[in-house]
Amino acid sequence: MPKFSANLTMMFNEVDFLGRFERAAKAGFQAVEYMFPYEWPKEQLAAELDSHKLEQVLFNLPAGDWAAGERGIACIPGREGEFKDGVESALAYAEALQCPAINCLVGLIPAELAPDKVRRTLVDNLQFAAAALQKKGVRLLIEMLNHNAVPGFYLVRTQEALRLLEEVNHPNLMLQYDVYHMQIMEGNLIDTMSTHLSRIGHIQIADNPGRHEPGTGEINFPNLFDAIDAAGYNGWIGCEYVPAGTTEDGLRWFEPYK
Repeated sequence: MPKFSANLTMMFNEVDFLGRFERAAKAGFQAVEYMFPYEWPKEQLAAELDSHKLEQVLFNLPAGDWAAGERGIACIPGREGEFKDGVESALAYAEALQCPAINCLVGLIPAELAPDKVRRTLVDNLQFAAAALQKKGVRLLIEMLNHNAVPGFYLVRTQEALRLLEEVNHPNLMLQYDVYHMQIMEGNLIDTMSTHLSRIGHIQIADNPGRHEPGTGEINFPNLFDAIDAAGYNGWIGCEYVPAGTTEDGLRWFEPYK
């Protein structure tokens, strides 16, 4: 049976962030994820996890100036030192939160720079991060985003990301496969995930259109979950969706999987 983690960046926004751990546990979730932990002390987050018997399964590397529109810095030449500092910070949080995986948003394409230099920077940064995380027993992930939501993002299709995995050539680097983004960019979700399951380290879900909970859009999630199970995926599935109403009112889809 699939197992689901609540994304606290998007879910349970009816309360402040630290209050969302309790709400997730009361709703029946056993794990959480969110985009960035760095605004809160490690010890405070760890205490919330412990208090509510939750596992932390994922967060992102620092991604630059988010408010200014940056969506990662791994592919930006000249910011390698900042990227490495971010890896160090993320590992400190991962250790404190016992988090097994960290996602790298690779960034927007810096159009003013030569593509080969951008690619070399990205590959070098991912090789560094994959090795550094492996030493601490933490998986490094990269994900593809749809180009409507994030115009200019470096990775937007599965095959692009798979080629990057081959180029980086490190066993500790895998894909984060976001069903919402890939439904927009490619469709063919079940076949793609089944074919490349050995390269997928984490799955995230939201329905399309709207990025709301399963059952609000066009994706047949019961079939999708059955196929993921049949293919042998035993990792967490992150609920990275924006509830159409209140979070709890939108959790009817979750009842069969508690």
